[in-house]
Amino acid sequence: MPDLDPKPGLAPQEHMLPAERVARVQPFIVMDVMNQAAAIERAGGSVVHMEVGQPSAPTPASIRGAAARALEHGRIGYTQALGTDSLRARIAKHYQDAYGVDVAAERVVVTTGSSGGFILAFLACFQPGARIAITAPGYPAYRNILIALGFEPVAIEVGPETRFALTPELIARAHREKPLAGVLTMSPANPTGVVMAPEAIAAVAAECRRLGLWYISDEIYHGLTYEQPATTALSADPDAIVVNSFSKYYCMTGWRVGWLIVPQRLVRTIERLQQNLSISVPYLSQVAGEAAFEATAECEAIKAGYAENRAYLLNALPEIGLGDFLPVDGAFYIYCDIGRYSNDSMAFCRDVLNEAGVAITPGLDFDEGRGARTARLSFAGSLGECEEAVSRLGGWLKRR
Repeated sequence: MPDLDPKPGLAPQEHMLPAERVARVQPFIVMDVMNQAAAIERAGGSVVHMEVGQPSAPTPASIRGAAARALEHGRIGYTQALGTDSLRARIAKHYQDAYGVDVAAERVVVTTGSSGGFILAFLACFQPGARIAITAPGYPAYRNILIALGFEPVAIEVGPETRFALTPELIARAHREKPLAGVLTMSPANPTGVVMAPEAIAAVAAECRRLGLWYISDEIYHGLTYEQPATTALSADPDAIVVNSFSKYYCMTGWRVGWLIVPQRLVRTIERLQQNLSISVPYLSQVAGEAAFEATAECEAIKAGYAENRAYLLNALPEIGLGDFLPVDGAFYIYCDIGRYSNDSMAFCRDVLNEAGVAITPGLDFDEGRGARTARLSFAGSLGECEEAVSRLGGWLKRR
């Protein structure tokens, strides 16, 4: 029989360490930057926030009103694990209205934001140890969620030659090196803001079908484009898994409500997972989500503010020496090359925060290989905040 006593000299808990795969999960650096900025503000300092990818505008009044009216009824209980029938139907209608794509309401799964959607989709689709292709630069939570769940993220470097998006050739090359189980794309992308053209999405979808891979499309920034509309992967492949959320376009980050569109054969599997992992998404958030589809006028007014911020920064940043950035097609980010100033984006962003009072995110959050030379700036705030940030950054860069 094995010795069940703790190691000599240790208190009973000291030899109990986190699971190995969880120990490999890196911090979400942008959240650490936000914490550091908050500490400066608590001490009486002033910070312009360009670090976190969330709208500074409040949730539209019509959405908040719908939740308030539901709250007046008193009883706030569980819903079906897949979401309320009315919200699932309204999401399905959205695909016909916005994209001309028919989606059965039965294929819609309401989730706790896009994060909950990724967890459900990954668990439903992949065996332990499965390899899933993602981009570098890319959203860091993909990598960390996959690792936490026992999968292997395969970061494929993308650059200007592919307009910072995955291509069939890159996918096929990675699959030849060691078989993949799935591919994850994001358009508009975080941190780059790049929007994939319809033909690029169709080509990726076709390659995934050819290789027998799951294709997951993160469409959380749909609605936030400035040059061309975004295309849903469902227009190219009805079997694609789409992840979306009310967080960005509808200014509902804290409501934690999103959705999946999945093939019918996955619905029951995901329902069982949701029943056990979270029972259901909060009822009030689902009520608010349904109302969000009727808040387009308010959301478009907020988006017009982002467009104004974007136009200002595209002109102002080059004037202070930060003019080397990726295309800003959508979302509300500018991904800058800071290599002329630093090869250590962590130190650069720390100094910008402490010395200039501007919170921005180091590129190492998004690209472990090349992110030491880049930084992300969010323009989801007001025009005045963008102007103040440029003034502070410009003065600070001159003093370096």
